[in-house]
Amino acid sequence: MESKLVVPIYFWGTGRRKSSVARVRLRPGKGQIIINGRKLEEFFPIYRHQEIVKAPLKVSKTLDRYDALINVTGGGITGQSAATALGIARALIKADPSLHASLKGTGLLTRDPREKERKKYGLAGARRGFQFSKR
Repeated sequence: MESKLVVPIYFWGTGRRKSSVARVRLRPGKGQIIINGRKLEEFFPIYRHQEIVKAPLKVSKTLDRYDALINVTGGGITGQSAATALGIARALIKADPSLHASLKGTGLLTRDPREKERKKYGLAGARRGFQFSKR
């Protein structure tokens, strides 16, 4: 008797923004988004961040076709939401390459290169000098 191993099909995508990294797994489903074991509304209570995460699914009209399982680390909530959106967009391209044009056209496949600038010696921060005193 042969046992057939059923392997779920996942589409992987990695998104980064500032110091945040999001590892996204998409699978065919009903549109559930789980981030670090919590629902989207629990993990990102601010509506704006929820919309950023859902943007690639809305643009591609696949909001109710895929479940997203996401692990995100580092940074703050804005960086994490943008990293998650990029990861979802990249995973959608692997699932359906015909979505590339619509996602690229709305800027959802562009990695935001802005990072924190390092502090320099002789200065209080990256660019700010110390307070000057005449006397």
